[in-house]
Amino acid sequence: MHGWIILDKPLGLGSTQGVSAVKRALREGGYGKYKVGHGGTLDPLATGVLPIAVGEATKLAGRMLDSDKVYEFTITFGAETDTLDAEGKVVREALLPSRGHVWDAIRHFTGPITQVPPAYSALKVDGQRAYDLARAGEVPTLATRDVVIHNLQSTNRLINGIGKTGTDMSEVLTHADLRAHVSKGTYIRSLARDIANHAGSAGYVTTLRRIKAGPFDTLSAISLDKLAELAKARTLEQHLLPLRAGLDDIPALSLTPDQAGLLRQGRVLAGTHADGQYFALLGEVPVALVEAQSGEIRVVRGFNL
Repeated sequence: MHGWIILDKPLGLGSTQGVSAVKRALREGGYGKYKVGHGGTLDPLATGVLPIAVGEATKLAGRMLDSDKVYEFTITFGAETDTLDAEGKVVREALLPSRGHVWDAIRHFTGPITQVPPAYSALKVDGQRAYDLARAGEVPTLATRDVVIHNLQSTNRLINGIGKTGTDMSEVLTHADLRAHVSKGTYIRSLARDIANHAGSAGYVTTLRRIKAGPFDTLSAISLDKLAELAKARTLEQHLLPLRAGLDDIPALSLTPDQAGLLRQGRVLAGTHADGQYFALLGEVPVALVEAQSGEIRVVRGFNL
């Protein structure tokens, strides 16, 4: 049991609770004790793809933090909350934006942008969590961050109708349904706030669903009920994606038994491979994630398999 279980996280469940659910499933299914970790936090108010690493895959969970994500979300216009989502209290109200202004804002926030993270976030300020400071009535000062919005598009027909004959660009909108492909570190709540502000209004996130995290999407995700069902039937391994699934963007490197032995000892191999990372295998058995540089191959993460 070394690989990935992709949960379709329900509303209200935290990422650590998702990890606990997989641990419980492994225990109840009689699979033995394995390390389990998640590949990137997903807010309790968000649903969707939550990669859970099992066994040796936990050594790759950190790579999920650096991966791109795809979200579908709804911005409700006319007000802003302190948490930038539906759980917070309203701190500002504004007029509803026009369809044309929302369309302009969507185009404006596509590409490299700078954003300020939400006050209610897990980022640390002087050693304290920003959300702890915010709950205590303080206003945490968070540094801006550079992120990339690779693609931002509307899934709302009212907005997509712009440019067609008879379109009323001055028509006001109460909400916008969007899909965003973003780089690591992007806060969708901040993106929603900034889109609304740029459109001359205010806004907050009312629905948020992650449909892709790195190589994993909703097609391979299972519900908590399905997880429990598989554990009870002791067929959980049928939905365990292999270790390799988390490294689909990295080329494989076939090893000889001698080379595999050296890498398992942490030794450096000589090689003529192009610089970059490789997934080193002995036959079908994962040996290590390695880095080739200047004619040498070094272990980045070794697997005890």
